[in-house]
Amino acid sequence: MMILVSVDIEGIAGVVHPEQTRFGHPESERARRWMTGEANAAIRGAFAGGASRVVVNDSHGQFRNLLPDELDPRAEVLLGKPRDLGMVAGVDDPDCKAVLLVGWDARSAAPGILSHTISSFAFARVLVNGVDAGEASLYGGVAAEFGVPVALFTGDDAFVAETAPLFPGAIGVVVKRAHGHRVATSLSPGAACDAIEAGAREAAAKCASLELQPLPTPLNVRVEATSVALADLFAMLPILRRADALALEFRAPTMRYAVRVLNSLSAMSFMLR
Repeated sequence: MMILVSVDIEGIAGVVHPEQTRFGHPESERARRWMTGEANAAIRGAFAGGASRVVVNDSHGQFRNLLPDELDPRAEVLLGKPRDLGMVAGVDDPDCKAVLLVGWDARSAAPGILSHTISSFAFARVLVNGVDAGEASLYGGVAAEFGVPVALFTGDDAFVAETAPLFPGAIGVVVKRAHGHRVATSLSPGAACDAIEAGAREAAAKCASLELQPLPTPLNVRVEATSVALADLFAMLPILRRADALALEFRAPTMRYAVRVLNSLSAMSFMLR
């Protein structure tokens, strides 16, 4: 049984400010170690819960934040971008039985620590079939299309409350309480790792009993850009229809297709930074 561990950074214990998430910033170096520590906790728990193989997917920014020389040597690590399946690359492995989301954050415009959906620079909101979508709902939907359930999700209390209804039976672990976008009461890194290891062990042991809830397709996706200039740029992509000054819409045959379009728009946005 292979378990995929997808690790982001905004939901890691102790992380509250964008400087801690920016590759190359001095503060990010310590945050990367906390991120690697929580990944190791999930790895230990997954193996204790019955996994025979664990693949860790670095899922933040440029996807090269984890410290391979500090990772549990039993695990494999996936680094670098671009990737077709983004934050859940590896879920297409036929042996993959569950995805563990570690250190993830709440959707854009939600009251969580550093909340955003894919790109805080590019997207003010993303809606799928009229419902606000965060990264967990988007990538959980991709995993479901491969028949793989989300079995664990960790981050702040806003993220866990938002995500719990999406994945019935999955384990949620709160490592910090959000008091705003950049203020939290956090567990220590050690206490967070203990909680994640216990949650991952339980999640791996019960993943075979989890039910999938894929969204009916095709999907209607609405993207609200953070500026008119970005909306102008996104409108250059012919599969999008301009809905108003800031919003664009498209139809997606699968969630995998929707995520690929969103990631392409995020990449396009760099020309206006």
